Amino acid sequence: MLFNSALFIGGFLPVVLAGFLLLAGMGRQRAAALWLMLASFVFYGWWNPAYVPLLAASILFNYLVGGRLIRHPSRPLLVAGIAANVLMLGYYKYTGFLVETLEHVAGTHWSIDQIVLPLAISFFTFQQIAYLVDAHAGVVKDHDLLDYALFITFFPQLIAGPITHHGEMMEQFRDRAVFRPRMDAIALGLTVFLVGLFKKVVFADPLGERASPVFAAAADGAMPGFGEAWGAALNYTLQIYFDFSGYSDMAIGLGLLFGIALPANFDSPFKARNVIEYWSRWHMTLTRFLTAYLYNPIVLRITRARMAAGRPLPRRGRMSPGTFVALLAWPTLFTMFVSGVWHGAGWQFLVFGLLHGLYLVVAHGWRAYKASRGRAPDSDHWLARAAAVLTTFVCVVVAMVFFRAADVPAALSLLAGMAGLHGAGAAAPAEVAVGPLSPLQQVAALVRSDAALIVGLLAVVWTLPNTQQWMRHYRTALDWHVRPGWMERWSGLATWRPAPALGAAVGVAGFFALALAFSAAPTEFLYFQF
Repeated sequence: MLFNSALFIGGFLPVVLAGFLLLAGMGRQRAAALWLMLASFVFYGWWNPAYVPLLAASILFNYLVGGRLIRHPSRPLLVAGIAANVLMLGYYKYTGFLVETLEHVAGTHWSIDQIVLPLAISFFTFQQIAYLVDAHAGVVKDHDLLDYALFITFFPQLIAGPITHHGEMMEQFRDRAVFRPRMDAIALGLTVFLVGLFKKVVFADPLGERASPVFAAAADGAMPGFGEAWGAALNYTLQIYFDFSGYSDMAIGLGLLFGIALPANFDSPFKARNVIEYWSRWHMTLTRFLTAYLYNPIVLRITRARMAAGRPLPRRGRMSPGTFVALLAWPTLFTMFVSGVWHGAGWQFLVFGLLHGLYLVVAHGWRAYKASRGRAPDSDHWLARAAAVLTTFVCVVVAMVFFRAADVPAALSLLAGMAGLHGAGAAAPAEVAVGPLSPLQQVAALVRSDAALIVGLLAVVWTLPNTQQWMRHYRTALDWHVRPGWMERWSGLATWRPAPALGAAVGVAGFFALALAFSAAPTEFLYFQF
C-alpha cells in the first residue's frame, strides 16, 4: 500500500486514524497502541500477505533474544542473534545475485527459483540488530512485546525508514501525553504530509519519466550522447532527491497525526559543501546506524589494539599516512561498502558504496591536511562555498549513475556519454529522440527541453528552505535542531505559521497533488526496492 495511493489516503488512513483517536480519546492507551500495531501489520501485508508471518517471526525472535540479553548479557548469544538477522537478510536479498555471479565466474550452472524480496527487510533488520546490540550493552532498560512490535511495525516508517532507535520510539509509546488527541499535531501532520505528497507527484514522478528511457537504452547497449546522458543523470538525481525527501516528509507527517515524532531523515543534502556533510544530511538515520554500530566499533577496536601495542594516538592535526589509513581510510571504505551492499544486490551498488567511500576518504584527508596547517576545514566565503557545493553535487551525480543503472556496463556507458566520449548526439531511445535533426541540433533541443526544468528545480533545492526549516517554530521531526538558511535570515515569510492565507495556499497545493495522485496508478517510492 503506497502513501500516494487513493486506497491509502481515502481508505486506510482515515479508518486507522479514526480508530486511534477514538481509543486515545477514551484514555485507552494500550488499546490504541494495539490498534496501531494491528493496522501496521495490515499495511505491511497488503502487498503480500505471505510475508506477514516472516515479519512476525522476526519480531518474536528478536524480542526473545533481546529479553535474554537484557537479563543475562552473553556475547555468543549476541553474535548468534545478529548472525540470524544477517542470514535472513542475505537469503532474501543476495542469494539470487550470488548464484548468478557464481554461474558467470565458475560456470556452476546452478539455478534457483526467483526469491521475492520482502518489503522493508533491510530497514527492520537494521533496527532489530541495533536493539540486540543495545540490549547486550545494558542500554535497554525494560522489555514489552507490544511496544517492541509497534516500534518495528509502525507503518509510517516501516517500509522506507527512517531507521528508528528503540530508545526514541518506545519512550513515546509509553507517554500518555502522546496518546492524547491534539488538533495542532493533526494540523501539522497534514501539512507536512501534503508537502511530501506534492514533492512526490509533482516533481519526482515526472523527472523519473524523463530519466528512465535513457537509462533503459544504456542497459540495452545504446550509447547516450552528451546531452542525453547529462539530462538523464540530472533528472534521476533530482528525482531521487524529491522522491526520498517527499517520502521522509510524508512519514513524519503521518507520525504526527498519531502524536508520534519521527527522527529527521533528510536535511537539504545538496546544500552540502563536502561529502562528509552530504552524508550527515542524506538518509541521516542510516548514517547514524552505520556510524554507531559499524564504523565506531571498528575504529575503537583498532585504537585499543594500537594502544595495547604502545602506539599512542596522534595529536590533533598530526596524523601520519599509516595512521590515517588505519584509523580512518579503511574503516570508512568498509562502512560505505556495507552501505552500498545494503542498498541492493548488484555490482553497481558495490561500486556506488566504494565510490562514496573514496569521496569520504579524500574529504577527510583534505581536512586533515588543512588542520595540519592551522586552516579552517571549510571557507565561509560565498564563492568558495558555491564552488564546494557544486563540486560535491557533481560527485553525487556521478555516483547516482551507478545507483540507478541496471548494471556497471550501463553506468559506464552513461558516464562515457557525460564525458563526451559518445559524441554530441549518439544513439538515443525513441522516447528521447526529437526528430530528424543533426546531432548538434538534437543535443540543443534536448538541453533546451530539460534545462529550464533542471535549473528551476536546482534553484528550489539550493535556495529555498526545506520542510523542517519552513516549520521550524513547531515540533515536527524528533529532537532536530534546524539549520538556519539564508532565506530564513532575510525574510520572516519563509516560516510556516497557522494563518488563513497560508492554509489556503497549502490546501490548494495539496488538492492539486491529491488530484494528480488519484488520476493515475501510483508509482512506488524509490527506496521501496531497498
